[in-house]
Amino acid sequence: MAARVAIKPLTVGPGVLSDEFTISSPAQVRIQALPHLGDYLEEVASFPNPLLQNKYIHPGEGFFVTESDMVMENIAVETQTLGKEMQRLYHRAGPRSKVCFTPDEVRAAVITCGGLCPGLNTVIREIVDGLWFQYGVRDIKGIRSGYRGFYSSEPVVLNPKLVHNWHKKGGTVLESSRGGFDLHKIVDAIEAHGFNQVYIIGGDGTMRGAVNIFEEVKRRKLRVSIAGVPKTVDNDIGIIDRSFGFQTAVEASQNAVNAAHVEAKSATNGVGVVKLMGRNAGHIALHATLSSRDVDCCLIPEISFYLEGEGGLFEFVEQRLAENGHLVLVVAEGAGQELIPRSPDEKEKRDESGNPVFLDVGPWLCNELKQWWKKHHPNELFTVKYIDPTYMVRAVPANATDNLYCTLLAHSAIHGVMAGYTGFVSGIINGTYAYIPVDQVASAQHFVDVNDHKWAWMRSVTNQPDFSRITNSVKKD
Repeated sequence: MAARVAIKPLTVGPGVLSDEFTISSPAQVRIQALPHLGDYLEEVASFPNPLLQNKYIHPGEGFFVTESDMVMENIAVETQTLGKEMQRLYHRAGPRSKVCFTPDEVRAAVITCGGLCPGLNTVIREIVDGLWFQYGVRDIKGIRSGYRGFYSSEPVVLNPKLVHNWHKKGGTVLESSRGGFDLHKIVDAIEAHGFNQVYIIGGDGTMRGAVNIFEEVKRRKLRVSIAGVPKTVDNDIGIIDRSFGFQTAVEASQNAVNAAHVEAKSATNGVGVVKLMGRNAGHIALHATLSSRDVDCCLIPEISFYLEGEGGLFEFVEQRLAENGHLVLVVAEGAGQELIPRSPDEKEKRDESGNPVFLDVGPWLCNELKQWWKKHHPNELFTVKYIDPTYMVRAVPANATDNLYCTLLAHSAIHGVMAGYTGFVSGIINGTYAYIPVDQVASAQHFVDVNDHKWAWMRSVTNQPDFSRITNSVKKD
């Protein structure tokens, strides 16, 4: 296969073509296989899509997505190495002309797992409304309290009237929890209740559970489609452009940053410290910093920092206080974990999802700042105000942008499941909705790229130095 790429340079100069030209190169394309019930079941019937008879929808030419409609993982390419790069393609999300479930036979289950995130209730609402109004499904149940709810409580009947205002509420009305994953009990419950569509909303740990459920369902040769809607307020799930709730979280964080700025500016040598969510990735801290422009320093897990010595954090704080009289510092919860003293037991401790338990960087950093100032400026005023808005941020309802995003994610998942696809998640790639194998999403992570333009832009806004000199990353006595 040959790739032909049309390129029109914006400028004319030595060695630059001024007219459109074509590059021919052998394209390396890999289409990501999308699991289907027909892959492991001998007979899977298909039917005309009920949307053809829906009085609210009038499918015209191009309405239905075909198997040849793909979404490219990378849309920015280097022309010099185009022929050497592997391009992955994902199946485009959307309604298919044929479905594998009739409305009357669908027994759908919806579940939320893990921590809270803006938009959870919107996704639930839109799965219910999408199944009900678009496909005519009437048997929809909600599973309470995360994965353990499959085997520890009775499902809740869901309908459009019940979920009508759920998108205006924070949290999850279905309740959520961490842990409780017992594969055989869960799949036994799916069989016992007769569910043939399961919609799982959660983060990377939840998606790893969804992979196991999908594999067990396939092993038992059950006619059950498993679909995921990836959720993480930290925005650290890979492949997709962003996770739902992230933009709401950045917006909600502004109140904490603004309050820290007011407190710091209202004190002599005032420092406002704001801890934001971000265990392994500092996306919220980065975007909150860029959105605010009142932040003087941003610390994230992807960049190590050190406290004392030339070029260290304390030197920067001292300089900024001398210049402006105040300072606002935003720190992601996963930043600086290697600097915080901990016991051997604390190093081995895990939460119910199996993640390492982080120590609280916020109070530790505030205490270190106070001790440093007392040592070097014993007779000068110094005020540190600490704000941790974690639960205020993750508990708010989704904003308008995230509500729209949640709606399209939910509807995309429904269309895929009705078409018989399974073991996938719906997500947006380069602005286009796609179906991604759930095992890929479960293992892919999205970190802040500290070598790209956005991080450089942030440093130019805050004027903070590079704290990544590992040799000085241990506090000096």
